[in-house]
Amino acid sequence: MVRSGGEPTPRVRATGGAGPVRTRERFLQGETVEGGVRSPILDSWQRSRSLGLSPDQADLPYRTDFDPDGRLVRAALPVLDRLQSRFAGSQMNISVADASGIVLVRRFGDASMVRTLPAFQRVPGFVFAERYAGTNGIGLALAERQLIRVYGAEHFAERAQGNACRALPVRHPLSGHIEGVLCFGYPRGAENPVLATVLRKAAQAVERRLLGQSSVRERALLRSYLAARADAAAGPHTRIGVDELAPELHPGDRAVLLDKATELISCAQRGAVDLRLSDGRRVTLVSRPTTTATGVEGIAIEAVLAGPASRPPGAVPSRADDAVDSARLAALSFLRPPGDGPALLVPDRLHVGPSPGLRAGAAPVQGGASRERIYLAAPAGAPDLSVDSRPLARGLVLVGEPTVGEYALAARRRLELLSEASARIGTTLDVRRTAEELAETAVPRLADFVTIDLPESVLRGEESADPLGELRRTVVRGIRDDLPFSPVDKRIDFGPTTPQLRCLVSGQAVLEPDLKVAAGWLAQDPELTGQLLAAVHSLITVPLVARGVVLGVASFYRSQDPAPFGDDDRSLAQELASRAALSMDNARQYTHERAMVLALQRSLLPRGLPDLDAVEVAHRYLPAESDVGGDWYDVIPLSGTRVGLFVGDVVGHGMLSAATMGRLRTAARSFAELDFPPDEVLAHLDNVVGRLDREDPESADFGIIGATCLYAVYDPTTQHCAMARAGHPPPALVGPDGTVSFPDLPAGPPLGLGGLPFEAVEVHLPEDSQLVLYTDGLIEDRDRDVDDVLDHLRGALAHPEHTPDEVCQTVLDLVAPDHPYDDIALLVARTHAVDRNRIATWDLAADPALVGEVRADAVRQLADWGLDETAFAAELILSELVTNAVRHGAGPIRVRLLHAHNLICEVSDTSNTAPHLRRAASTDEGGRGLFLVAQLSQSWGTRYTTQGKVIWAECALDAA
Repeated sequence: MVRSGGEPTPRVRATGGAGPVRTRERFLQGETVEGGVRSPILDSWQRSRSLGLSPDQADLPYRTDFDPDGRLVRAALPVLDRLQSRFAGSQMNISVADASGIVLVRRFGDASMVRTLPAFQRVPGFVFAERYAGTNGIGLALAERQLIRVYGAEHFAERAQGNACRALPVRHPLSGHIEGVLCFGYPRGAENPVLATVLRKAAQAVERRLLGQSSVRERALLRSYLAARADAAAGPHTRIGVDELAPELHPGDRAVLLDKATELISCAQRGAVDLRLSDGRRVTLVSRPTTTATGVEGIAIEAVLAGPASRPPGAVPSRADDAVDSARLAALSFLRPPGDGPALLVPDRLHVGPSPGLRAGAAPVQGGASRERIYLAAPAGAPDLSVDSRPLARGLVLVGEPTVGEYALAARRRLELLSEASARIGTTLDVRRTAEELAETAVPRLADFVTIDLPESVLRGEESADPLGELRRTVVRGIRDDLPFSPVDKRIDFGPTTPQLRCLVSGQAVLEPDLKVAAGWLAQDPELTGQLLAAVHSLITVPLVARGVVLGVASFYRSQDPAPFGDDDRSLAQELASRAALSMDNARQYTHERAMVLALQRSLLPRGLPDLDAVEVAHRYLPAESDVGGDWYDVIPLSGTRVGLFVGDVVGHGMLSAATMGRLRTAARSFAELDFPPDEVLAHLDNVVGRLDREDPESADFGIIGATCLYAVYDPTTQHCAMARAGHPPPALVGPDGTVSFPDLPAGPPLGLGGLPFEAVEVHLPEDSQLVLYTDGLIEDRDRDVDDVLDHLRGALAHPEHTPDEVCQTVLDLVAPDHPYDDIALLVARTHAVDRNRIATWDLAADPALVGEVRADAVRQLADWGLDETAFAAELILSELVTNAVRHGAGPIRVRLLHAHNLICEVSDTSNTAPHLRRAASTDEGGRGLFLVAQLSQSWGTRYTTQGKVIWAECALDAA
């Protein structure tokens, strides 16, 4: 090492390094270590091990949230430049870290040393706090709060074994609060006792530069307070500061002490606050006036803690203690208010003498929570606050001017309100509710009354084309309800000179401190404003603008506080309105998108249900509160008076799910109309979903397309219902007597998995039974057990006298969640049975000679039903269908006539060959039979059964 004058610095090689090495090895092996290493080092080792640190750990955390131009860096840079010049050419590195152990700046005696450092240590920002790096100079100086030396094997990390370092906390000269650490690092063989002196002088130079950043008024207030306390001291001094007052003080308790001290200073008089800490101890904050020699008046706040002090009462401090305390000047840091005015001083360590106790009156001062009492000064006969006879510890908390205290208190309350607004405003995606949350947050903390006016289009989720012309009163909130503000939902028309319209045009908040002279506001509605003037006197009106979209206007009125609104209030109102407007715009966009998705989904759901002989149907669809999903239902008339009932659920929410639902419902309807049985319909749908997933380019971003489905086919002629499901909840069956059951229907895999079979089950449904189909949104809820929900559903359905529509409403009222997070589709079908007298059946062999007999029997049956006008068409249809069955099918053959809302003719045989309609040429002798059937009937088709096929044709009853 070389001094700044070029003289060599004597090197002193360390001895006894083997002792710490052996001790460290024993410690790392888990042995008990009582000697061979200094107590601070051993304590640090133990803390490092308890933190789970490894000696081989090479990486340190890196932070980017530090201030590279903070006051500590500004104070240290000139000092570091001089040190770098002094140690030029040596292996010395000089570091300055903040109070969190983040290295802010480094200097090197030899610039080439940078290349020898790990990459993460070459730039500011890496953290050397003990909890990350183990025992090291910076971390141990912060932990011990004093000058320390760490040598060779005393380091916890292996990477630092060849180094030594000295580090000293840098304190603010007025406060003693640790601002950071100045650290010298060097090779282990370059240890020099002179470095301790150099380090102290360098740290003092940094502290003096920090002192220069404090104001004259701050220092003067502190000196006047200390002088007054010294004059009042009647006995030996007690050395007490905030940290020493309660070293283990919880950060929350410390914040409460500072907040209440600020309130006391803003009161500008003698008083006290009695507080209880989180651990049950009692602290009394006492305010004492103090005045500087130049006439600056301030308030000093002392903390008196019940319980044993850090030194026995009356103990005389040593000369060394006095020297340290004198050097620190009784630590006061400060909280600076807005602007360049004086600041509140916050002590960290203080050397003062005892002071007389404060006598307290009975009347509390403003503020105070349930666990505190605030007292004003009272005559000497009043009871003493210090009712506890145990020794008291005393420390200075704040020194400041009352006006500064008011600024600090107001600033703190504004920050608290903004913090609360961040949590309270925007909890829902509802525009109106967000506006209500803004008003609830502002009353009464900022204003006594708040009105919010929004365009109607914004409430619908749209952008307003004319925000100045379609405003509607949305929210009225205040400390009472008897003021004549325009009521909610009333159309509001602001005149051209009103503050509200001016703020909407300018885009800036408008402050009217005195409404009595606000001509534009008075001219708006003379009768209404005249009544309001009896209660309110000041106004701030703020435009609600987000992302360039004008959403409305908010008006804040002051009533109880005699002081008018000021510029700070206007800034606060503007900030609250800006945050609320952003949440409103999010809600507006969500409302708009949700309305689009809901409109799409409703357009894809059935517009109306057909009037059927087989069932009486009612349905409900309830979208989720947060987002629209892909739930759907359908009712499909099938041949032979049968009916198909669908309910399904596409995985996910939003536009993609709604569109997928529409495609899936279309496919399901097509497969159902082909008269496939339920298990085959689900198999075809499974293929469709798999193909959609493979073909959809967006599926990679939104996840695999999947769906669940339940399909049931009810035949009123047999009162049988065939059902199959694909991962969907089973239906509920309600008997005519009110018994409710959930059939044991095989679950089947969800649609889209592919390759797995589905199984159908057939159940008997007596007439007037109810079949209830629903999606999982009805029964699945985060806050409810599924079994409990099914019990509630069973109770809601156990009313056979209710119509399907009444059943739907009862289920939604009693079973559906109050705030559904998933869509709910509900379909209720009450079964009917076809009268046996309206069914005619004939079985015959495959003999052409029997066709005439069947035609004659059919005509007689139609005559018995009173359908003579339909006999001609039915006779021709039956003739062609029976003839085709005899010629191309296989016996036995069955003919069935069904008299429902139409006449249905069915011919079945055991063959799987399907007839095909074709247009015969003029020279063809045959091939015109099915063409005649198609012309004479409303519809015709083929359905397959386990025994063969059925050819059917449906004739209108008015057919000739």
